Amino acid sequence: MTRRRTYLDWNATAPLRPTARAAMLAALDLAGNPSSVHTEGRAARRLIEDAREQVAALVGASPRSVYFTSGATEANAWVHGQSWKTIVFSRLEHVSVLASIDASDADRREVAATRDGTLDLDALVATLSGAAHALAEAPGRALLTLQAANNETGVVQPVVAAIDIAKAHGIRVASDAVQMAGRARLDFDGWGLDYMTISAHKFGGPKGIGAVIARPDAPLAPLMIGGGQERRQRAGTENVAAIAGFGAAAEEAARDLGANAAVSALRDRLETSVRARAPNTVIIGQNAPRLPNTTCLALPGRAAETLVAAFDLAGVAVSAGSACSSGKVAASHVLSAMDLEAGLVRGSIRISLGATTTTDDIAAFLAAFDDITARIAHAA
Repeated sequence: MTRRRTYLDWNATAPLRPTARAAMLAALDLAGNPSSVHTEGRAARRLIEDAREQVAALVGASPRSVYFTSGATEANAWVHGQSWKTIVFSRLEHVSVLASIDASDADRREVAATRDGTLDLDALVATLSGAAHALAEAPGRALLTLQAANNETGVVQPVVAAIDIAKAHGIRVASDAVQMAGRARLDFDGWGLDYMTISAHKFGGPKGIGAVIARPDAPLAPLMIGGGQERRQRAGTENVAAIAGFGAAAEEAARDLGANAAVSALRDRLETSVRARAPNTVIIGQNAPRLPNTTCLALPGRAAETLVAAFDLAGVAVSAGSACSSGKVAASHVLSAMDLEAGLVRGSIRISLGATTTTDDIAAFLAAFDDITARIAHAA
């Protein structure tokens, strides 16, 4: 008999929502190219523009601010690949942001993180004050990038406070909101952001589709040239089916935001039960605001990759940090940026829940946890 699997890796990707699947199947039946002016083309175009409105509503932006991409990695590369003179960031950012920054010719100003996993706002003020001369020499060409919530720890970043600090220095602000979209309220226009990036598959849309949300006056040189798609900002025939699925998932995710309290209760039950079983377990970022679905647990002295493999053999899917770094035996750059002890960095696993997670799933995780820790104790 096949063992039932328990999926607790929603931060890597969420299961496809039935509504998104239905929207994609309907879109696949449309013959028209969305750039064509005939009836069939206009039907495809209508699907894209409806999805643009659905995505905009999820993030609190105008539909005209939404540009579709192949995902958040492309979106982050687009934003950070503009002709910035200065980029201010922390090592808490997702690897796709850090890689884009490292490839940039901009003057890179790194800001420290706190041990709770948030950007240090005092350090941000000091960094911007120290860069005042450089910022004055190139007005409008400096960018602060700050994720909305961390993918490994679930820690919610002080985005609004950081925006206020940055704007006082005339700096534009970008936020990778991939993990927060669909899990907490976003307000692109209200917060005063210049850019935001999101990805559909984190909240039940298809993989391979994402978006840049950009304020109309924010620099955004075309990513690809050719045709007139995405208002001449990203040439190439649009992936109509993926965009339709993106829109459907965004609309449903916006409606589901009120249900996150139940997800948070399950997360809290898991953490309480783990600490009761193993009091030396450390919950990373527990003193900071966190997403309702995410917990990052550290078992000091145990290798994360070994724990992930043991849970997988027990039928439970969890992860050791970002899925984008899977297969690489390396310390988490996020936990290292928090200046945590090496044993915690090496022994941390991420458990992330979602809308269909049940008490049975939590029970399955705890049963596997009991078995794995018992075997570890026996082997010691």
